[in-house]
Amino acid sequence: MSTHDEVIARLREHLGDRVDVSPAALDAARADKSGHAASGRPLAVVHAASVDDVQHTLRVASATGTPVVTRGAGTGLAGGANAGAGEIALSVRDMDRILEVAPDDLVAVVEPGIINAELNAALAAHGLWWAPDPASRAISTVGGNIATGAGGLLCAKYGVVRDAVLGVDLVRADGRLLRLGHRTVKGVTGLDLTSLVIGSEGTLGVIVAATLKLRRLVPGEVRTLAATFPDVRAAATAAAAVTAAGIQPAIMELMDAASLAAAHALLSLAPPAAGTAQLTIQTDGPAASVEAEAISAVLADAGGTVVLAQDREEGERLLTIRRSMHPAMETLGHTLIEDVAVPRSALPAMFDEIARVEREHGVTIPTVAHAGDGNLHPNFVFPATPLADGTVEVPAHIWAAADDLFRSALRLGGTLTGEHGIGVLKRQWLADELGTDQWELQRDITRVFDPAGILNPGKVFTP
Repeated sequence: MSTHDEVIARLREHLGDRVDVSPAALDAARADKSGHAASGRPLAVVHAASVDDVQHTLRVASATGTPVVTRGAGTGLAGGANAGAGEIALSVRDMDRILEVAPDDLVAVVEPGIINAELNAALAAHGLWWAPDPASRAISTVGGNIATGAGGLLCAKYGVVRDAVLGVDLVRADGRLLRLGHRTVKGVTGLDLTSLVIGSEGTLGVIVAATLKLRRLVPGEVRTLAATFPDVRAAATAAAAVTAAGIQPAIMELMDAASLAAAHALLSLAPPAAGTAQLTIQTDGPAASVEAEAISAVLADAGGTVVLAQDREEGERLLTIRRSMHPAMETLGHTLIEDVAVPRSALPAMFDEIARVEREHGVTIPTVAHAGDGNLHPNFVFPATPLADGTVEVPAHIWAAADDLFRSALRLGGTLTGEHGIGVLKRQWLADELGTDQWELQRDITRVFDPAGILNPGKVFTP
């Protein structure tokens, strides 16, 4: 038997037909929503259904020195869960149970494969919700949200994944199970290993359960408004003015001219005036109407033309324009969807930098931003011919433009990624942000968890 055949045989001794070597499954495990694909096919996809399945897989992998890449729904945008030649793709998508809901404690315990939106649909019956709401919430898993440190439209007011996880159960590379964190809101015993795992992109272990910090459903109404501005800098300045006014909207999203025009075209709406940018803002809770009126006044003073929705249906129509951003980008060509964040006060300056990069590199970069927290999603648009395996290679001139943009964000006191993670696509810039000493320290920490280096090799800390 070949080494690969032996690994598959050892997996099947315990897992049986949950070990999948069909070409379709192997090909699917190579890629995520970024368009990037790993080189070659993994040797098998394990569809884990229990903690025991995960432990057995990792024991076999550890004993045979076989790399393991953990996957959920494959909705990532950085290539972080792509499995390639000689690797086991360990899917936890079938581990999708809600293990416990404790309304009095505002806690739920869930398996990693549950879909974000499906979790919240179930929690609503208890008058509860889990706040992180990535744009992919209808298709992304809670485990994947935790592994990448995801955010979303509501995170400016309600926080990101890091603010909403109390503990995780983690299987280490050798198959040992660790229960990290607490069920209590407070807990400072020892080092905070839960926070270390959040955003670790599968390099420290496999998340097999999570203890989530819940919120009660927000009482009262929601109010939604949209404000258009003659250019994106004016819109960004207005967003900063809302923050400076001390008003905390639940959602504050900014679309530049290119993204707004593309969304209007996709939805068959009248085209906006050339150069027009838009802020879409939603308030919630008992003070929603008062806050919406106050925000409207701030935006009008900043030069915006404001439309305040009169009911929830009209508000949803306004939000639909923002939510149509990514399908609208697909009508323009292939896109490299990026994810930088800057201090909120630096948002206007970052849009200036994006315009400069467009001019100097001759590229188009439609951009949306979670303006409430300074997280931007520049989309580098380029024509592309798919490779034989159906993936698309990002041209060198696009990467050159992205390099310039990343460095601009860092100069403004920002970060390479606000919510998508490093994965494969951004690993070459990681040391630029962290510095050599911290980069080496973080890499060394992964080696403490995984001395043999079998967990998600080639991602994040690979030079």
